[in-house]
Amino acid sequence: GSGDSIQEVPHQLAECHQIVPVIGAEHAEALLQSNTVSAPCYWHQHHVVCSAYMRSWLRRGYKLCFLISGSVDGDVPERIARGWGAEVIRGSANQSGALALRDQQRKMKDGYSIVTTADGPRGPQHEFKSGTVLMARVAGVPIVPIGCAADRAWYLEKRWDRFMIPKPFARIVIAVGEPVPVPREIALDELEPVRLNVQQRVMSLMKESEHALEAS
Repeated sequence: GSGDSIQEVPHQLAECHQIVPVIGAEHAEALLQSNTVSAPCYWHQHHVVCSAYMRSWLRRGYKLCFLISGSVDGDVPERIARGWGAEVIRGSANQSGALALRDQQRKMKDGYSIVTTADGPRGPQHEFKSGTVLMARVAGVPIVPIGCAADRAWYLEKRWDRFMIPKPFARIVIAVGEPVPVPREIALDELEPVRLNVQQRVMSLMKESEHALEAS
């Protein structure tokens, strides 16, 4: 249907964007070289740009598994991710049910880093879901915050996340933050400060990306 084509077009467009050197590339490089299992996360709004960036990690042999909404909305993103050679778990970062967590833990044990859109699948926008923090704690892996910006883009205003689709030949900045450790032994009632910290970091990286575009 038309919904399919709308979601597939951005990934075809992503090939014709001008990506300015990645801010914080050294954080990504350290993970890729050491093959450290991690939990990369970004806002749902930025899925087109950030998933295309994640594809560059896949090409380096980094094992990724995307956590994609279980609803029909996730069908096309799943097909795209699998086409890139990534694994997929259907569900959401907010399903902290034993079943979803068990799937995630199994993948991480097998050496897969799980990518989440941390405020998905339905918002509120820019509210980092505790499910991602819980998932990282269960596996004892660091959360890797990622932000981005585009100088020219369409925004789907009727959607809760104002989904961003960069226009062809837009300039794009991507920013990767320092990984945030989430030790297994951290108490459950100490997860909220971690959640607020990573929420703030993703926001800061988005702002940093926007400023880099304005300055260049």
